[in-house]
Amino acid sequence: MRRRYCGCYGAAVPPSPLPSSRDSAAGAGWQCDQPGTYTALMPERVENLSWLNPAVLWRSRNDVLARWFGDPTNDERRRWVERQLRAGASPDFTIVREDPPSFSFMLLGDTGEGDAPQYAVVPGFLKMSEGTDFAIIASDVIYPTGSVNEYGTKFFRPYKDYDAPIYAIPGNHDWYDGLGGFMRVFCGAPELPADTAPKFLSRAWLRRWLWKNPDVPDEGRLAEAERLRSRPSQRVTQPGPYWAIDAGSVRIVGIDTGILGGIDAEQGEWLRRVSQGPKPKILITGKPIYVDGANHPGPIEGGGTVDEIVQDPACNYVAAIGGDIHNYQHYPVKVGDRTIEYIVSGGGGAFMHATHTIPRVNVDGVGEEDFRCYPLRGDCLAFYGRLYGRRLRMRRLFELTGEQAAAVIAKRLGIPPNRETNAKVTWRTRLVATLLGVPSKPHAHAWFRLPVRRVYQRFLSPASASYHPPLFKSFLRVDVTPESLRIRCFAASGCREHELAPPVEDEVTIPLTR
Repeated sequence: MRRRYCGCYGAAVPPSPLPSSRDSAAGAGWQCDQPGTYTALMPERVENLSWLNPAVLWRSRNDVLARWFGDPTNDERRRWVERQLRAGASPDFTIVREDPPSFSFMLLGDTGEGDAPQYAVVPGFLKMSEGTDFAIIASDVIYPTGSVNEYGTKFFRPYKDYDAPIYAIPGNHDWYDGLGGFMRVFCGAPELPADTAPKFLSRAWLRRWLWKNPDVPDEGRLAEAERLRSRPSQRVTQPGPYWAIDAGSVRIVGIDTGILGGIDAEQGEWLRRVSQGPKPKILITGKPIYVDGANHPGPIEGGGTVDEIVQDPACNYVAAIGGDIHNYQHYPVKVGDRTIEYIVSGGGGAFMHATHTIPRVNVDGVGEEDFRCYPLRGDCLAFYGRLYGRRLRMRRLFELTGEQAAAVIAKRLGIPPNRETNAKVTWRTRLVATLLGVPSKPHAHAWFRLPVRRVYQRFLSPASASYHPPLFKSFLRVDVTPESLRIRCFAASGCREHELAPPVEDEVTIPLTR
């Protein structure tokens, strides 16, 4: 039996957290006295994933093909689910755990690039996971295409010292390999047989002709990788790509949003069924519902949305946590007489998506004073300024300090800076903010901007991975008692001091009794 720790949440007594990015530049990792020890955890040879490599883009082509020729994800998911049911999985895809009423779990999103940013999360994750009962990976376990042959360095090795089960829901990248790698590792499912051939010269035929086929498993390589997490306390088999976990006093519901963000009709029916009842619930989803200052309710095939279910009082959801966008965001949305905490948690290791392009928040009653993000917009702008200054060899123009970036963000959006700054807004800082996509007002479009958001996100933002502090990665710890649920977002900057005492970037406590 694993050791239990004392404390109000039945968890380990953590080290006192250091000041966060909201307190100082040092708290953000801009002043790193000593780099972290995470490099010792990495394999001797690591190939940094480059999204500017044409071969990587070609391997990831299924996303574009799904948009052009129709998305086959719903049909393929139905085949996987039918296979699991025939193999004896419970029709409710429910995992019943024997956790005590007070328990804790960890959550990471968008982890698996297998390079320094992913491994930089691990020491702090292990420090803050002491006493937790399990972990969840929310979206994109393996980049770029979810290959079964890449789980060794991108899943089993980084988390080999986490002595508890890890559950997961797939992201769009896990579907680029037909979900075969995900189903093999997390569900113990063999590869699906080939489906019937579509009509000649139809859109489905063209898609299938161009579609990336799943990688053939290297059985010896996979067996060697699985030995890294082979202790009885680590082993778990989940029923399918979506599931419900009954743990202690809450139910955790994980959904599979495929490539484009929707769910099939059968999964929608299942979601409505497992969401009923007064037990408090947390939704884990591959696509966030509130993100970048807007609501994305999540379509269900045949009608309805995921968010309608989340906001239904009869379902009693208290939080919805999604991956896919590689940063942290928090929107406390009032629904009737209660508040649902909508969270984006995608900072578990992959390249960073920009936060400085998020306009002043005003969505469904959530204002800027309620909104939280990590990295802070100013730190993100400084990060991208450094990136473009290096890439274009124009450092004197683009590079800003965190204080300069915070000042121009505050001026541009009309909000107070997240930490004190005496920096003045100059023509250069205004120019850099414009070029890098800081909005001047909601939904405004600059006369010219460098690729940062839409085009950049799909093709260039993945090239924004940094391998030196500050890395601006993050993970969650969730502590549950019968009375309340506490969610904390911890930072992983890549600095040694933040490995020993990860800063808390956001914290919310949700009452479970009404």
